[in-house]
Amino acid sequence: METASTGPVEGHANVPATDQPLLEVRSLVMRFGETLVQEGVSFKVEVGAIFAIMGVSGCGKSTLLRQVIGLLQPAGGQVLYRGTDYWAGDIAVRTKLRSGCGMLFQSAALWSSMTLLENVCLPLEQLTKFDRGQREARAAEVLGWVELEKFGAYYPADLSGGMKKRAGLARAIAAAPPLLLLDEPSSGLDPISSKHLDDLILDVRKRTGAAVVLVSHELPSLLAIADGGIFLDADSKRPIAHGSPKELRDHPEHPTVRAFMLREDLPAQQGNAPDPNRREQAKSSR
Repeated sequence: METASTGPVEGHANVPATDQPLLEVRSLVMRFGETLVQEGVSFKVEVGAIFAIMGVSGCGKSTLLRQVIGLLQPAGGQVLYRGTDYWAGDIAVRTKLRSGCGMLFQSAALWSSMTLLENVCLPLEQLTKFDRGQREARAAEVLGWVELEKFGAYYPADLSGGMKKRAGLARAIAAAPPLLLLDEPSSGLDPISSKHLDDLILDVRKRTGAAVVLVSHELPSLLAIADGGIFLDADSKRPIAHGSPKELRDHPEHPTVRAFMLREDLPAQQGNAPDPNRREQAKSSR
């Protein structure tokens, strides 16, 4: 099914064009109450880049993504869109900056009471001046990009997990944001569906020129699509490596990065071996 393009999407509030990076995170500190999650997190994402947030489970990857998009306020540091500090602005500034981001949540987060077409129309209704016909044309167009053009009238319950992820991706790109944030896009998918989604993400980047920040621990996906990244460490609670997944795989300098990228066991001193003191404490408490 072919649809007429609506042309450039206007009406959504993209961040102003400057010589600044599209996204810059400076010395970010993440806490839950008194519990430190990560500190000293800094990185830049340029226009058109695919940037990966990597690390073992529980290191704060998804928390970082939510602080970047403005769903959680950091305990310290800055999140800047083209040089504008998100958290230093008032609600109007934050709303404007956030509208330049598209988000694909791990669960896809589709509205179960709406069809796919209606789900994809939501950001267009909120962020553009399109009339209903234009919104539906644009929604059909991006559903075609993710190979769901025949499923616009379907409800999320009717779809497979991979189709829901693709529908969520279509909704994220509908209003043509300059930045896409993807939380574990391949999580729960079989290898074939995961590869298919990777290819679609690359295609979306080519079509739109959007930068992509993704959280993932799926090595095939990371190696296939990411051209930069940061590795968060759960033990030191700081970033321990920067670079593309391929660079970190081929030249790992930290034992945890090496274990992650090469699927190896950590050395005993890295904290994965049983603690003899803890065993003795457990015995004495029986």
